[in-house]
Amino acid sequence: MSTLERWIDAACSELGIDRASVDERIILDLARDAAHRVDRPAAPVTAFLAGLAVGSGQPLSDIADRLTALTERWQED
Repeated sequence: MSTLERWIDAACSELGIDRASVDERIILDLARDAAHRVDRPAAPVTAFLAGLAVGSGQPLSDIADRLTALTERWQED
């Protein structure tokens, strides 16, 4: 188990979040896209915004797709 996996497990336990609902690959890919296509500080803010959207009931995969598409359009602008 990696340090990241141990951290996610501990953070989920601390916050009462079901670990099965966390897909770190989607989140890390989204953060990478925001950092590289928008601005480095956009990565954690984008991850936070995605988390708020998930908390409101939207599926993570849909949110990630929409925000990734936004980063692509952002780069074009």
